Amino acid sequence: MSPFPLTHRIRVTGAARRLGAVAAISALALLPVACSSDASDTPVESAAQVAMSDQWIKAADTGMSAAFGVLNNSGDQPVTLVAATSPVSTTVEIHEVVADAAGDKTMREKEGGLTIPAHGSAVLKPGGEHLMFIDLKEPLRTGAETPITLTFADGSSTTVTAQVRDFVGGKENYEPSGDTAAPAHGG
Repeated sequence: MSPFPLTHRIRVTGAARRLGAVAAISALALLPVACSSDASDTPVESAAQVAMSDQWIKAADTGMSAAFGVLNNSGDQPVTLVAATSPVSTTVEIHEVVADAAGDKTMREKEGGLTIPAHGSAVLKPGGEHLMFIDLKEPLRTGAETPITLTFADGSSTTVTAQVRDFVGGKENYEPSGDTAAPAHGG
């Protein structure tokens, strides 16, 4: 005699067992799909999408200098360069050059960084957007190579090497952040 009253006994037939087994196997078969991630859903770091070409730095003994080149974005989304560093400079800023009503050009830090369009490029050039090296730690001699680390809005970074070249440059004024007095500077 069973310890359970008749109202609690359930008789499982062979068909019910087979149906339960099929349901369990089906659930297990779906488990890897539910737990896996599609590689196309994983965002690609900005640093993996951006390459710099034709990069160079203006030769200088002391003070300031600038780096130029072309930033190419191979990705499907725009990428924003937000910072740069180099062991040869205390500070590296992303700069733009703007003209006032009289046509005088002033360099200043570019607010929000530099956006590189999807499948496009951003050109860093004398008289335009560039990486400004402020307070050089050592002379930048023609022919030397210098590393520059580029940091993007997603926190990823990449390091490129730029060759130092002679360049007379434009005669823009430099406007430090928050300062309206602009000392003359050839950048």
